[in-house]
Amino acid sequence: MTDLHGQLDPDGHDAALRADIRRIGKLLGQTLARQEGEPLLDLVEEIRALVRQDAQAAADRLTAMDVTTGTKLARAFSTYFHLANITEQVHRARDLRRRRARDGGWLDQAAKRIAERGVPADEVAAAARQLAVRPVFTAHPTEAARRSILSKLRQLADALDAEAAAAVLYGATDTTASTRRFAEIIDLLWQTDELRLDRPDPTDEARNAVYYLKDLYADAAPQVLDDLAETLRQLGVETAPTARPLTFGSWIGGDRDGNPYVTPAVTRDVLMIQHEHGIQATEAAMDQLIEELSVSRRLRGVSLDLSASLARDLECLTDVAPRFRRTNAEEPYRLKVRCIKAKLQNTRVRLRQGTPHKPGQDYLGSDELIGDLDLLRASLARNSGQLTAVGSVASAIRAVSAFGMQLATLDVREHAEKHHEVLEQMYAQVGEVEDYGALDRTQRTKLLADELTGRRPLSNLDTPLSESARKTFTVFHTIREAQDRFGQDVVESYIISMTLGVDDVLAAAVLAREAGLIDIHTGRARIGIVPLLETPAELNAGGELLDEMLSMPAYRAIVKARGDLQEVMLGYSDSNKEAGITTSQWSIHRAQRALRDVAARHGVRLRLFHGRGGTVGRGGGPTHEAILAQPYGTLDGAIKVTEQGEVISDKYTVPALARENLELTVAAVLQATLLHKSPSVDLESLSRWDSTMDTASAAAFSAYRELVDDPDLPAYFWAATPTELLGQLNIGSRPAKRPNTDAGLGGLRAIPWVFGWTQTRQIVPGWYGVGTGLAAAREAGLGEVLSEMHGEWQFFKTFLSNVEMMLAKTDLSIARRYVETLVPENLRPIFTKIEEEYARTVREVLAITGGDSLLDGQAELNRTLGVRDTYLEPLHHLQVALLRQYRDLAEADRQLATSPGLRRAPSDSTALERALLTTVNGIAAGMRNTG
Repeated sequence: MTDLHGQLDPDGHDAALRADIRRIGKLLGQTLARQEGEPLLDLVEEIRALVRQDAQAAADRLTAMDVTTGTKLARAFSTYFHLANITEQVHRARDLRRRRARDGGWLDQAAKRIAERGVPADEVAAAARQLAVRPVFTAHPTEAARRSILSKLRQLADALDAEAAAAVLYGATDTTASTRRFAEIIDLLWQTDELRLDRPDPTDEARNAVYYLKDLYADAAPQVLDDLAETLRQLGVETAPTARPLTFGSWIGGDRDGNPYVTPAVTRDVLMIQHEHGIQATEAAMDQLIEELSVSRRLRGVSLDLSASLARDLECLTDVAPRFRRTNAEEPYRLKVRCIKAKLQNTRVRLRQGTPHKPGQDYLGSDELIGDLDLLRASLARNSGQLTAVGSVASAIRAVSAFGMQLATLDVREHAEKHHEVLEQMYAQVGEVEDYGALDRTQRTKLLADELTGRRPLSNLDTPLSESARKTFTVFHTIREAQDRFGQDVVESYIISMTLGVDDVLAAAVLAREAGLIDIHTGRARIGIVPLLETPAELNAGGELLDEMLSMPAYRAIVKARGDLQEVMLGYSDSNKEAGITTSQWSIHRAQRALRDVAARHGVRLRLFHGRGGTVGRGGGPTHEAILAQPYGTLDGAIKVTEQGEVISDKYTVPALARENLELTVAAVLQATLLHKSPSVDLESLSRWDSTMDTASAAAFSAYRELVDDPDLPAYFWAATPTELLGQLNIGSRPAKRPNTDAGLGGLRAIPWVFGWTQTRQIVPGWYGVGTGLAAAREAGLGEVLSEMHGEWQFFKTFLSNVEMMLAKTDLSIARRYVETLVPENLRPIFTKIEEEYARTVREVLAITGGDSLLDGQAELNRTLGVRDTYLEPLHHLQVALLRQYRDLAEADRQLATSPGLRRAPSDSTALERALLTTVNGIAAGMRNTG
């Protein structure tokens, strides 16, 4: 493995990256020889060469390979991809630092555009007050790599950066020590099993998210928040450090939809884990302040407020050590921070023991903690410490305001039908409704609206409920208990998946009332109710749904109690799976417009929550472009976006990239809020573009539904893809299929749907139907309009760019190998359909972009994908061969089951399964996504 990346850039523009990957590749080769012997290294090189020279010969060679050797070979290629990925991330981070030094960061660029447009300072100030960006970490199972693998890759990234930093500081240095360290890490990587032994439970998933959140707390987020404050200052706006323009959310331990393992007890456990680590992170921030705030009372004055607060603390906090009381007696700021640390420690003890909050001795939520820090800041500002007040102290306040002691605010999600199940049993007990389940939506809506305005309880502690209904109802009590124990900010939103009508929203609100979370008579709403619009039909009716919700006095009272803020979640994954990418993206775009207009009519602020996945087929793609592609006026400072699986590790493993990704999101939201309040084109053009998209969407939808409605597609999908293996990867706690579903595709979740197509390089969710849609528009005489849309409409340009990326990652010559080896002859016409639509889509996309081939304008990316294919192709061929053996063995097992006298060694299928899962991991790493 001496030239793993040699073809990347013949022009030498990224010579340093190529040199590092060659060097790391050479070390990997030495590891293979050292750990497994020279024959394995020779085999790797043989297969690499054979793939380039004769793909069929390579496939035949891999088909004949024994399972043990095949597993080692798959591990070698998989390890290469992990090493190449992290090295690319390190160099991407270095490029970003150089670009930032030369051109400024994303916030600088946004500020420049805002200043050029002459936006008044009062408008900037208003936007700054509304700014509320929240990445939401989910446990959706799309990260194939184990935490043990990722942590070693992070070690390698740190070592690469340390070596580069030393070279900058001291000039050319001896790299012997760093090379030895690289080799050590690669050896350990090879000796680490990349497959999980057990499926993680939700608390494991929570710890994984905490790993990233603590890193963000310590480094990237404070930098971005400080940069934002400075950017706004340059625009003439001073912002309070207690503002919360950037916060973090999580679904882990709160997302109950389809996950039987997320129980009320698990929710409590996850919140406890978050607080344990959140308090640790806050204590680390306080230690930095103690180090810095050595201001002496003998040299500078102290505000009366701070002095009085400190006196109260010292009286209440007997556990502040006498040594600190003595040594810091004339250093009030240090002593105050030591008191804050004592309260944090007491908070930790209180939460562990479940004892009541004691004002003055511990914290309930983050408001009191932030208040204590703000006293420090105000005192410094009034006593010749302005620079420190707006510097390190303000920075600490911003970080605490962003993360709190909980690190992330937990969202709770449940399926709409679960709430009706509870209410049906409750109404049966009170005897007022003969058959709740038989009511239509209109009748249920009237019943629940009346219930919400009433004062009587619908249930009590003794109301008999089924086990399933009790688990659903108990969650609402768990939320109230969690807010009482941890603070109000710990849970804000209750999300209803598969919201089909207003009755679904009211059902959750009634149960929240029963648990004491909502009372419209006293103006109390401790949580917000959030409809999730997941299918094109619901997205198209989203405006009507919101209008009906906000027109109901009872529900409008809840929104008023929430500060006139209504959150709506948009589902990208299921809408794509049901309707194809064209109709999904267009339905979501139109839904945002309708929701924007309805919210404005009702005088309500709209916060859109984008449920995007990692791949384009699940709403993924570049975040900055996606935000700027939103319809005008939909961004009023507030946005939530899901982050999941391999997206989290790709964005946040390397600190410089974490900073970059946070900054570009905040900058895009600020820019869109201020500069995209009105249409960027005339209404006539917009109407023409809308009509063209309607035409393309209708034709694309028909083509896509023709494929997914083909009665042979389920059998084709299961035969042509390794999707049956996703469960054995143990990458998430949630089952891959919805409960009570058959082997068809209807109950298959969006993640395994995308997973299967991606592993086999068909990537149908990322482009299928687009060609037919664009061709229909062109045949309708709209070819020039399509070119105009590509040049002037950010939505369409972003859509087409993402589709082009998926087309470039698709490789139907590799896919054909899966089909010819694994798919019965009678099912293969489906692949012919896929080939025809692929050719049509490539042709139509290039006709609009004007390129001669895909990614014409992105030469570096094109080369990178080409080089990756050299290493991906052996993994695909190996996976096909192993799948054939695996399924043949499974068939033999079925036959043996009818012949009790015959037995087979159990290790056969186990070894095959491990080998197959290794190829899955490798392909996921090479493609940079799983699903």
